[in-house]
Amino acid sequence: MTMLTDDPTAAAVLAAVPCYPVPPHGRSPALDALRGARSGHGLAVGNDGVMLILRRPWLALDVPISGPITAYLPYGGMGAPRADLRCGLIPAVHLAGILDHFRAALPNEAAAFLLWNEATGEFAVNLPVIDEATPTRLVYRTPALPPDWHLVCDIHSHGHSSAFFSATDDADDAHATKISLVFGRLDASDGPVMASRLCAGGMFLPLPRSPFSGECDAA
Repeated sequence: MTMLTDDPTAAAVLAAVPCYPVPPHGRSPALDALRGARSGHGLAVGNDGVMLILRRPWLALDVPISGPITAYLPYGGMGAPRADLRCGLIPAVHLAGILDHFRAALPNEAAAFLLWNEATGEFAVNLPVIDEATPTRLVYRTPALPPDWHLVCDIHSHGHSSAFFSATDDADDAHATKISLVFGRLDASDGPVMASRLCAGGMFLPLPRSPFSGECDAA
């Protein structure tokens, strides 16, 4: 087997985020292992572009990160995109409880996390430690999770204001894998409103659908 690098640190980085060409025919054991992994991520290089393959216990994500490469590559296709919640949809009752909590905090902003237990399949709401909360500013702490628990959703409110992701949110979410939600206009007759995205691989991706089961009372 040819070594890609003789530097131990570089080798560790390449092992943590491997890059595999897609065979023109047949299957790739390396890509099959990456797609079937409990956790990890890497790249598949095909004749039609490059795909990020990311796995977490609660998430299976295959997303193209480039278009077709103009150079001739004797490879196969990178495959179809995928964004599946391995944990399943989150019961809508948890969202209702979080929105009640956000309304009770008005006029200040508030926050909540949705967690999932890999062993039991249970979802739970975590109300974080708040260091500062005003109508326009919120500082809160990500919880330290016990074994088998995973952070699925990071949710905060904008009180009476609209729902959007701020520059601070962008910085906080840049290196995380999670669903981020912001709720605004909590007291409006036509509210609340919601902004959502999937944070993965340093990218902010649109959610293909709501992560909650049943009907959500936010648009």
